[in-house]
Amino acid sequence: MTGLKIPVGVSDFGKIRENGYYYIDKSGLIRELLKTESTEVTLFTRPRRFGKTLNMSMLSCFFDIRRDSRKLFEDLEISKDRNLCKDWMNQWPTLLITFKDVDGLNIQSARGMLRDRVANLCNEHMYLTQSDKVNENDCKVFEQLADTVDGKVSDAQLKTSVALIMRMMRDYYEKPVVLLLDEYDVPLAKASSNGYYDEMLELIKTIMNTAFKDNNCLQFAVITGCLRIAKESIFTGTNNFTTDTISDSRYNEFFGFTHKEVETLLQETKCENHADKIQKWYDGYNFGDADIYCPWDVLNYVKKAVTEGLKRPENFWENTSDNAVIGMFLQRTDFDVTEKFETLLAGGCVKEKISETLTYNFLTSSEENLWSLLYLTGYLTRGRYESIDETDGPEGKETALKIPNAEVMDIFRKSIADYYNQRAVQSNRTELFRAMWSGDSEKLSEILSDLLFDTISFYDYAESFYHAFITGLFSGSGYVVESNYENGLGRSDIVVKDRSKRRAVVFEAKIAASDEMMEQECKKALRQIDEKKYARKIERSGFKNVIRYGIAFYKKDCLVETNRVS
Repeated sequence: MTGLKIPVGVSDFGKIRENGYYYIDKSGLIRELLKTESTEVTLFTRPRRFGKTLNMSMLSCFFDIRRDSRKLFEDLEISKDRNLCKDWMNQWPTLLITFKDVDGLNIQSARGMLRDRVANLCNEHMYLTQSDKVNENDCKVFEQLADTVDGKVSDAQLKTSVALIMRMMRDYYEKPVVLLLDEYDVPLAKASSNGYYDEMLELIKTIMNTAFKDNNCLQFAVITGCLRIAKESIFTGTNNFTTDTISDSRYNEFFGFTHKEVETLLQETKCENHADKIQKWYDGYNFGDADIYCPWDVLNYVKKAVTEGLKRPENFWENTSDNAVIGMFLQRTDFDVTEKFETLLAGGCVKEKISETLTYNFLTSSEENLWSLLYLTGYLTRGRYESIDETDGPEGKETALKIPNAEVMDIFRKSIADYYNQRAVQSNRTELFRAMWSGDSEKLSEILSDLLFDTISFYDYAESFYHAFITGLFSGSGYVVESNYENGLGRSDIVVKDRSKRRAVVFEAKIAASDEMMEQECKKALRQIDEKKYARKIERSGFKNVIRYGIAFYKKDCLVETNRVS
């Protein structure tokens, strides 16, 4: 047990530092930002859970003129630069906004959440209305924005609300404002999923244009998000604008954990013996020229290892999103990614053209956009070393892509299995069931082989893959499906029961070493059913017709044999 307090889900820099939580120093981001002071707007795009919000909180604590943050930054890297701290620490009016919770099933609901977010900002800065320096008319609109009970707010007022607050802050402090906008693209992603994209785009675009474009109240701005949205012209006309993506190198060490940082964390928590597992599961992201760990995963794992003695890695990243992007690929009928996905699942690389400027309402408009989305959101990363080189293909530069680690590999496998299971449930399986209940092993072999050919298989062709494949075919069919059910002297693979007709099927599956060995494995499976008396318990419970099937798999080939007993 270690005395270190590991912060999981805490993205408030002040809270982390004030409460003595473990913090990996990312304050060097401040110095790097200020090296290009003339850059008015900097957009950082990174996948979810890579520390964007915590970094924005850190920047707010450092610049905010209302605070005294010397203790928070004591012993951090930036505190060593005394001249920089003198000129910038707590010297500037600072406005921190997050759009991460702006969501809704329709535009009215989402607009309401955006309006509440603005109201919270106004109430936080209510002191602005108490100054004679601030324009009286601005104060009246400000008070309307702050009043969520009786305040009537027009679309025009909502669209210019951020610019209004900045103008009031500039007048109050007589200094331009540092604007920090976190997760700017979340409302657009939610709107795209729920069918009100154009309406939300108009709101967000105007808010950002009035805040960034030709705004003499702006000292500089930092924005974060998952994607850079360019085609809607959100950033068109913005002066001195720069974007830093996962392909760039300048800021790569400030988002996510480096190998050295993880190594230090494991030493200080006495978890060095977990290093190999953590690297296999949570490392592997290539940002610029750096290899990066996902900080959300590392902190979750280490905290559980320290408090609960966790040894087996878990998929922590999976539960932070619905992972629908993988399903988007599989649903498409205008292109086939089966072989490419199988290459990725085998640990290999594929070469694809990547666009780093996407638009949410066209994310699925092309195969290129979908590959770009998988890359930019962290499901894929750039291939390295001798695996495959980036080359100039027929349509421009192509990037080598791979699955970064075991955790994301697990997400791919689950998403693919879920997709094919769902598709099987929705398909017409009449012919499959007819063959199964009639004992037609030849027809059953043909049907299963055809279905297997259309799936995306895993590189190891493990028994679990075939087991999930068969189970999925019979799930949701009205039959009782029992997996690894205890029968007789052991556990049969799969049992399908039709209680209404008092009939059942016992499947035992084997993996063959070659196609020539498939028949032998089928016979071995049938012998196992008889020797282990898998069907005996089913027969004794009143089922009159029990069919035994031995199935052998070799890659995407399937052979079925039966010794039907009635």
